[in-house]
Amino acid sequence: MTSRWKLRTAAPELAARYRADGFWNDDTMGLVLAAGMAASMDAPALFRSDVRPYMGTVADLAAMSARVAGALAADGVGPGDVVAFQAPNWFEAAATFIGAALAGASVIPIVHFYGRKEVAYVLSDAQPTVVVCSHSFRGIEHAATMAGLRADLPDVRRWVVIAGEAAGFTPFEAWIDGAAPRPDPVAVDPDEVALVAYTSGTTSDPKGVIHTHRTILSEIRQLGQLRATGDRPLLTGAPVGHGIGLLGGLLIPVARGDGVHYIDVWEPGAVLRAMIEDDVTAGSGSTFFLLSLLDHPGFGPEHAARMAHIGLGGSTVPPAISERAGALGISVVRSYGSTEHPSVTGGHHDDPPEKRIHTDGRPLPGIEMRIADADATGAGEIWSRGPELFVGYTRPELTDAAFDDDGWYASGDVGRVDQDGYLTITDRKKDVIIRGGENVSAVEVEDLLIRMVGVAEVAVVAAPDDRMGEHGCAFVRLLPGTDATTVDLAAIQAHLAAAGLARQKWPEEVRTVVDFPRTPSGKIQKFVLRDRLRSEQ
Repeated sequence: MTSRWKLRTAAPELAARYRADGFWNDDTMGLVLAAGMAASMDAPALFRSDVRPYMGTVADLAAMSARVAGALAADGVGPGDVVAFQAPNWFEAAATFIGAALAGASVIPIVHFYGRKEVAYVLSDAQPTVVVCSHSFRGIEHAATMAGLRADLPDVRRWVVIAGEAAGFTPFEAWIDGAAPRPDPVAVDPDEVALVAYTSGTTSDPKGVIHTHRTILSEIRQLGQLRATGDRPLLTGAPVGHGIGLLGGLLIPVARGDGVHYIDVWEPGAVLRAMIEDDVTAGSGSTFFLLSLLDHPGFGPEHAARMAHIGLGGSTVPPAISERAGALGISVVRSYGSTEHPSVTGGHHDDPPEKRIHTDGRPLPGIEMRIADADATGAGEIWSRGPELFVGYTRPELTDAAFDDDGWYASGDVGRVDQDGYLTITDRKKDVIIRGGENVSAVEVEDLLIRMVGVAEVAVVAAPDDRMGEHGCAFVRLLPGTDATTVDLAAIQAHLAAAGLARQKWPEEVRTVVDFPRTPSGKIQKFVLRDRLRSEQ
């Protein structure tokens, strides 16, 4: 391997096992995507947008991707080079990813709503060879942000702008028109870097998560076979610049021959209309996507019929949400993973209802999982390893801190495994509230509060407390038309008392919010809420 980054390698016995069991082979991202497109040229490639819609086919996507690959080749880009892009869920963004994969380059997707701080960090850390960005979107000036960073990135050979013009940037169409298409993937070592995904979920600084062709293709196969969303194509609103949106909206559908269905703004009314017009499913991913559809006044039986199978993950899934969906004829399965180890456990729609609703499934094929330092209840930190496990962070000190000598990854998540092997996530280490020396599970409290009438979403976090060290603060998003006085602190505490929850676990503050700060996948960023409370001290 010739990567610019320090990469972990699996122990020889693990690598041999992954090959023997068919999880690893010598395929590359370019080969798999090219084969998937060739087998499904007539499938739709639909990119819904109020500003830049595209309604075409996979053949159109293949043609533009080949033109991107040709433009990159003309710029001297190949294996060992890095292509970064920042754009919404547009046709050009998908073609840029696939074109870079065909060229054999490593790809760095950047979430389209990241601002100057995050973008500067990612580009400085990744040191790309070519950067592609949209001119602007929904008030975010991507090209202007990039222009302000160019002086610090002298090794970038080409700056490309989509849907606009900017000094020092080549317009996207002019760039791809200037070179011969390259539809055939360039040969590349499958142990080389295919993807670096920058994630900022529970910490404020993005972390560069490195996947090789072997690890990310193993994940594509794993999720493609799991089919948690059923056989109907999935309309994806999570950003193509984020792991969930990239895998669920582009990589898995193209590899599987399902076609591509994206929407660039998750507006529930527009999503519900698209479900009928395009005969697709929607609502999988984090609970935010499902709830936004169920709560919309336009939701009806015709939508529920297209959502018979939903897969949720990326954040804790309260049982009340699965029960609500089940009453509408929607089967929900939960899964557990992260950008680092994308799929550790997963439920199946034929699992017993109590397992589907109350657990995050069992370890998926090829996955090893153990619970470390379990307490009296059996809950402890989740450690895992498997063929989809990332090969390290771009910052080696983070890699060293996350792995032990045997290649086990310490997730920072807390869970327990029942006698049948099903995992239930009980908390993240950072989500535990330590009140007077006693640990309080935020998830336990949230699972009860989500059942209150009028509550759409809730997040419980630690607030500073001069006497107890920390106490719980409940941030609540209400359903439209709900009177906030019916979900005040007294009402919350009365609800928890009626549920039988110990008094010391009750929140001692409540804040009503219009919406939550979220990761690109829709997961609530609790660290932002915690920082907000600390800043008020």
